[in-house]
Amino acid sequence: MAFDLVLQNTRLAGKPAEIVDIGIAGGSIAAIGPGLVVSGDVEDIKGQLVLPGLVETHIHLDKSCIIDRCRNIEGTLKEAISEAARAKAAFTEADIEARARRTLEKAILAGTQFMRTHVEVDPRIGLKSFNVLSRLKHDYAWALDMQICVFPQEGLTNDPGTEALLIEACSQGADLIGGCPYTDSDPSTHITRIFRIARDFDLDIDFHLDFDLDPSWMHLDDVLRQTKAHGYGGRVAVGHVTKLSAVPPDEQTAIARHLADAGVAITVLPATDLFLMGRDVTHNVPRGVTRADRFHEHGVTCSLATNNVLNPFTPFGDASLIRMANLYANVAQLGRPEDLQICLEMITGSAARMLKLDGYGLAVGHAADLIAVPCRRGEDAVAEIARPTLGIKCGRRTFVNQPGRLLPPGH
Repeated sequence: MAFDLVLQNTRLAGKPAEIVDIGIAGGSIAAIGPGLVVSGDVEDIKGQLVLPGLVETHIHLDKSCIIDRCRNIEGTLKEAISEAARAKAAFTEADIEARARRTLEKAILAGTQFMRTHVEVDPRIGLKSFNVLSRLKHDYAWALDMQICVFPQEGLTNDPGTEALLIEACSQGADLIGGCPYTDSDPSTHITRIFRIARDFDLDIDFHLDFDLDPSWMHLDDVLRQTKAHGYGGRVAVGHVTKLSAVPPDEQTAIARHLADAGVAITVLPATDLFLMGRDVTHNVPRGVTRADRFHEHGVTCSLATNNVLNPFTPFGDASLIRMANLYANVAQLGRPEDLQICLEMITGSAARMLKLDGYGLAVGHAADLIAVPCRRGEDAVAEIARPTLGIKCGRRTFVNQPGRLLPPGH
């Protein structure tokens, strides 16, 4: 069989002792096995681990890289929203594009090949960010598949004109719609209207939700109810849900069963949740990071994601999902190989299910979307924060990261 490209001497997750070749033809994986006959282009992976491309389920490209123009004094969610809103007033399309490109390219070089970006729409920013990200979605399609989720960061019912702009963005091709009920003066109506728009345009939904540590009430209850009422199982995701970190294990188990039954997925955002939560506590500060691995074990579709990079919500970051999985493992105190594999799963297979990616994974007939990382096992990639060395998208090389090289005396 003729191949366009053969990746020689690769390791696959779960089979660290086996060395196989991956034959690629027509942008798809055509064969996997030892000693494939080579007739075309060859890339020797030299025993590195090959993974499917990483999946970013929740990031804000439009407001990344603005920390230099924001105050960060209190470090609270309220301050972050206020400072980002203040900075947003001066955004231009050129400014948004330059910053989004910077973050996108970091993500690609860190192995991300699939991404859902949340984009703010309201009367102050209009459709500027949506227009920019729509162009970048096209510009970077050679390296990354992007979903655009438009949402109202600063409220909906309390922000006249926002709903009309959301509808306009949906009519212009937004991939899905999001909500942020905790910033609205009428959270329940906010949720209801988001479901209504989603149904009108047949779009999936991704909420920012329950972003505090008071477990006595949850907007999640309303989302679960409406998901079932509208027959939207498998079409709703919720991000942050830091309240779930503040309930005891038995209650978490009960909520996990409700989530699995309703078909509602969750995304945990370790860097942002850890940075913003517990600011009013002087000692024994709660981490505020929900244990996604526990919900995963109960059949809930779970992902780990970046959220923000270099802005008041998260004043650091390099868009590396492997680094985010490692951070989560540290916070959740996970160290067993099987637990680190779950962390990896939440930036690969489980995250792919959330984004409904067909043909995802390393299998014959699937798209040749993969990365090479300099280790032998999946758990090693998380433990070592392994930096990908090579990316292949639709069978074509998209990036190379050269390994560092020591220069001892005399060389």
